[in-house]
Amino acid sequence: MLALNILGIELPDTRPLFIAALAVHIPAGITSVVSGALAALSPKRPHRHPMAGRVYLVGIALVCASASVLAPMRWQHDWPLFVLDLLAFAAAGTGLVVRLRQRPGWLARHGMAMACSYVTLLTGFYVDNGPQLPLWDRLPHLAYWLLPAAFGVPITLAALAHNRAWKGDGRWPTSGRPTSTTMRPLR
Repeated sequence: MLALNILGIELPDTRPLFIAALAVHIPAGITSVVSGALAALSPKRPHRHPMAGRVYLVGIALVCASASVLAPMRWQHDWPLFVLDLLAFAAAGTGLVVRLRQRPGWLARHGMAMACSYVTLLTGFYVDNGPQLPLWDRLPHLAYWLLPAAFGVPITLAALAHNRAWKGDGRWPTSGRPTSTTMRPLR
């Protein structure tokens, strides 16, 4: 089977079902990356943050659904990517459930779950596409797996501390319900 090259990225399969699923997967992934960044960088109050979060959830659901079509077609190569997609979707779903229930300490758990989903999404992208990206193509394969978390974990902890969801000394608030008035936006 001949590989297809689009914008310098080599598509390993030319079957119509693969191309159709990829036509959903790529825009859903881009939507997830953009909306996830908007949600993370927006003030944590009604309007922009929850709207971007909802778009992220739909995007990650489409990424996972399209991956469930793509992965079986190239299972030997794509099963790790499929596992990453499932983990990203599960973490986003966990973040949503935590947010809806709002039990004590929910803000930290919500932020951590959504950040985990986002970092996992980026990890899947770099593992799959890193070897074809400028500069990334010079890195060892292990870097594609580790760099998103190496950047994402400290950023997440700083954001949680900034929004008073994490005390920065390893302690998590457990009493009371943070409200939009107690959370500070990231600047």
